[in-house]
Amino acid sequence: MLVAFSVAPSGGEGPNASVHDAVAAAVRVVRESGLPNRTDAMFTTIEGEWDEVFDVVRRATEAVGRYGSRVSLVLKADIRPGYTGELDGKLERLEAALEQTD
Repeated sequence: MLVAFSVAPSGGEGPNASVHDAVAAAVRVVRESGLPNRTDAMFTTIEGEWDEVFDVVRRATEAVGRYGSRVSLVLKADIRPGYTGELDGKLERLEAALEQTD
């Protein structure tokens, strides 16, 4: 499965209430997980089995929670049993389709 998620703190106060530091803490959790992942300006996408992916999302959310009294979590999942390598595979198929139309 692929899970794209965005997590951010709210309710933080003072000069240490930085969103980018909180997001960095979440991305660090994802990267240290060893699961295939990609981060862009809006979401981090992670690939793996249900339990391992949601464990990482939970731990990333907890890491962000240290930066505020509330946490906002948005996620989208592509659940496709039997498929792996889709983090890159979906993009490769898209690029191939774009090349065919040129």
